[in-house]
Parts: sequence; structure tokens; C-alpha cells
Amino acid sequence: MMLRVKDSHPPRLALLGACLAVALAAALTGCGETASTSAFKGESQNVAQTIVDFQSDVSAREQKKLCQKDLAASVTVRLTRAAGSCQAALKNQLLQIDATGLTIQSISLTGRSAAARLKSTYSGKSAVSTLTLVKEGGRWKISGTGAAATTSKKG
Repeated sequence: MMLRVKDSHPPRLALLGACLAVALAAALTGCGETASTSAFKGESQNVAQTIVDFQSDVSAREQKKLCQKDLAASVTVRLTRAAGSCQAALKNQLLQIDATGLTIQSISLTGRSAAARLKSTYSGKSAVSTLTLVKEGGRWKISGTGAAATTSKKG
């Protein structure tokens, strides 16, 4: 299920934009278990590298890098509307993110769009979600996320 926004509620749109970035960051933060690009080739590897870079920038709490190089223009616009600037919208939210492990399971490409299926693990629970990306200015950027299905880790 993809996140849908109704244009008839501009204040909610701004808040939703901020929540989108936080959800993306929470899904991708890693400390010790970093996603790998080695299973991918060509353009898929470029998509995977964007996810790895995003994960690293979230872990380092690099709001400027997140806004300038990792997030798609549509996301940064929503964050700017929510808090006056993309960086301001991310600053406090990044402090609240705990570490989780991440695996990129698959990547599918359709022209200038991509979808990456991700598996993250936090507190013994696994979640599978989809991250969407768009190619802007010759670089892949994160544009959205799909709902995650959570399961308990069996041990």
C-alpha cells in the first residue's frame, strides 16, 4: 500500500511530508548492519548505492546531505512546507531514530523510476517495505515508501 495524500488538506499535506521523511529514515537507519550494493549491477547498483548513502546520512544525522542529495525534490518541498526548511523538518526527528539492520532484497527499474524491496530488523521484529526512487539530475533520489509488513523473528 502506497502513501496517498489528498490535496484538499494543505496543513495535513505538510505534516504528512514530514512524517514521510521520518518513516523513511526510521526504515533505513543502520548501525553495524549496513545495506550492501554487491548483489546488484548497472543501474540497480546505482539505486542500491543511493539507499546505502541515505542510510549512512541518516545514521550521521546529516540533514543537509539528506535534503540536498538523498531525497527527491517532491519530498524536500513537502518538508519545507511543514517546517520552513527541509533540514529543520529532519533535525529533531533524526535524534529519535534508533538503530536497525537493513537488507535490500530486490530492485525493479521502470524508466526513471525504481522500487526497492527492503527488509529491516529492529528489536527482534522484521519488516518488509518498498522504497520508491526517481532519477533527478542524473542521480537516484528517494521519493516515497510503502507500508511495511512486520513479523516476529523466530529464534
